[in-house]
Amino acid sequence: MRSREPLQFYSEPLPGVDVSELQGKLIVIEGPDAVGRSTQITLLHQWLEQEGHAVLDTGMARSALAGKGIKMAKEGNTLGPITMTLFYTTDFADRLENEIVPALRAGFVVLIDRYIFSIMARATARGENRRWIEQVAGFALKPHAVLYLRTEVEHLVSRVVLGRGAFDYWESGMDLRFGPDMYESFVRYQKKLIQALDTMVEPYEFTVIDASQPVPKIFRELQRQVSRLRLRRMPTARPPARKARG
Repeated sequence: MRSREPLQFYSEPLPGVDVSELQGKLIVIEGPDAVGRSTQITLLHQWLEQEGHAVLDTGMARSALAGKGIKMAKEGNTLGPITMTLFYTTDFADRLENEIVPALRAGFVVLIDRYIFSIMARATARGENRRWIEQVAGFALKPHAVLYLRTEVEHLVSRVVLGRGAFDYWESGMDLRFGPDMYESFVRYQKKLIQALDTMVEPYEFTVIDASQPVPKIFRELQRQVSRLRLRRMPTARPPARKARG
């Protein structure tokens, strides 16, 4: 795994951001729905803090600007593909400017549960042009590492059935009805997501982790990959406050 030094933007930089000031590490955990990203991020967060690192973790639909709006829009099951893509991109932009960049500037390790890659994969699975969303999300920072938890869709199905006991409307792609019921739609939609993420492995330098393994074994592999980034220890602190909006 190659660590990018220093941080840089994919395309158009955010106004007023000097990347030379971003001393933290940006680590992305990617993967399809129900693959276990949240579990691994929780474990990584705890481990990194125990090792003396200040940590911020964030993920999709958590921004102050768009997070609640996304949840409200999804409740009616009427959110269109393009609107969904732009909604999630807005959410990401707000978190990047007001959470991720300030934390990196303060030297934090930033753990992100899905990045622009999931936005692109979801858009591609719904028939949108990937090149379009790459241009829209070109203001994103290149992570120091993208750790891709990959498995086959059959493993995801077993996790949903044994863990939650029910399939989620949006995780099943039921907005476009990829199948006659939630199970069939989930299988077909998640296969499309995995295929889309697979095409990003080389161009975006993903490190692929076998997510069909037991949780402890996956965690040990993630620890090994993160340890190679040469993280600098610093006193654990709270993430910087969000910038006030005028």
